[in-house]
Amino acid sequence: MRPWFWLLLSGTVIILDQWTKHLAFVYLIPYDPVPVLPILNWTLAFNTGAAFSFLNDAGGWQKVFFTIFSLSISIVLLIWLFRLPKEKKGTACALSLILGGALGNVIDRFHYGYVIDFIDVYYKHYHWPAFNIADSAIFIGAVLLIIITLREI
Repeated sequence: MRPWFWLLLSGTVIILDQWTKHLAFVYLIPYDPVPVLPILNWTLAFNTGAAFSFLNDAGGWQKVFFTIFSLSISIVLLIWLFRLPKEKKGTACALSLILGGALGNVIDRFHYGYVIDFIDVYYKHYHWPAFNIADSAIFIGAVLLIIITLREI
């Protein structure tokens, strides 16, 4: 498949991510959980740091750093995707998911200065840090890339 097809997948991730973040922003009250399942809440949260709110309270420099870092990684992923042989569909899918997720979160950083998170998974009183569709796409793409890489070794 051509790289343009995989960019469509990235675009779909971005659109789904931005749409769900918009819904969360409009309909949820910050940090007020809405129960969905016994292990899932919708909880609007704002992350100025990186994954798991790493460097969330670092004073502001992290916003610029993570934006530049994400854009740099996105450029590398685009180059990789366009140079990838057509038969490497699994790798192309993984790269597209990571790219879409990275750009979905970059859009938030540009627009708000933070990333909107709203998916709260928990067990009893133990909560996983809140995340979003972009984070999920990055995670799924990274796991897929690791599996493909390990299978090729």
